Amino acid sequence: MKKQYNVGIIGATGMVGQRFATLLENHPWFNVKVLAASPRSAGQTYEEAAGSRWKMTTPMPESMKNMVLLDATSDIEKIAEQVDFCFCAVDMKKDEIKVLEEKYAKAECPIVSNNSAHRFTPDVPMVVPEINPEHIEIIKAQRERLGTKRGFIAVKSNCSIQSYVPALHPLRKFGLTKVLACTYQAISGAGKNFETWPEMLDNLIPYIGGEEEKSEQEPLKVWGEIKGNEIVKAETPLITTQCLRVPVSDGHTAAVFVSFENKPSKEEILQLWKDFKGVPQELELPSAPKQFIHYFEENDRPQAKLDRNLEGGMAVSTGRLREDTQYDYKFVCLSHNTLRGAAGGGVLLAELLAAKGYFD
Repeated sequence: MKKQYNVGIIGATGMVGQRFATLLENHPWFNVKVLAASPRSAGQTYEEAAGSRWKMTTPMPESMKNMVLLDATSDIEKIAEQVDFCFCAVDMKKDEIKVLEEKYAKAECPIVSNNSAHRFTPDVPMVVPEINPEHIEIIKAQRERLGTKRGFIAVKSNCSIQSYVPALHPLRKFGLTKVLACTYQAISGAGKNFETWPEMLDNLIPYIGGEEEKSEQEPLKVWGEIKGNEIVKAETPLITTQCLRVPVSDGHTAAVFVSFENKPSKEEILQLWKDFKGVPQELELPSAPKQFIHYFEENDRPQAKLDRNLEGGMAVSTGRLREDTQYDYKFVCLSHNTLRGAAGGGVLLAELLAAKGYFD
């Protein structure tokens, strides 16, 4: 891998694009060279276009304030010439995103996407770097289909599954058979804060469009395997979910119930969580948490407000592990949805791809 890569942020004015900007401000490997957004923002500086809509608690990076935004849809060739790859977090219809991301890939500009459009494209890897890093090997088949030498698309998974799937992953050795997960999802997952969504104060909405389907199906692709020119989903475990929007600024919590073919002891589960390391930890990638899964002994933890920023918001917190009357065990999980679940997970995926030479 090279020591420095020039990168672009497509969809830089949205909440996830803003989070990418803050994470990349002092990144040791990635230098932001290009910012792109919708045609209505193109031609303005980043500060002009996003300044009044800046939703991060940290200030806009000084180095990016005066960067002039390019048009994400019509300046593809111009963008591709200036960067080694791009992060993509655009707010468009799914079919339009599919076409757009393939256009970048065919312009020989690799795309690391936060969007859901390509998550079930058979030769597009959907990666949680600690769980299924080997799925990036499908990129070779994808390049053959697209007719590219460098260009490809890699995506991160939905923010909701980042809270509980990491805790389930090391337990698969005991034969996971059934999973029930109820997620309690922060408003930033909808690109909102309390100023822009005041009706969420003192409120709970028991429906998030499309979220339950994603939460039930995406883990099976993450746990799938490459067969020929596609990733084939795992057949087990059976997963059912309910997803609720709650009045929390950041942090998705999940209440999880699990059953096994061979029921482990509580001590075995806790030891597996403590010992679990993935390729990002082995490679010491810049954004990787040193301890991926943290377990809290206190009955009232993890809490979104207290624990979402653990290890820079890139760790997963668990707690309240106990036996259940209908399932084998139940426990609670938490992850930061715009860090581990969105932009931070995208940056970590890009670091994995860089370390494996996919941008060279």
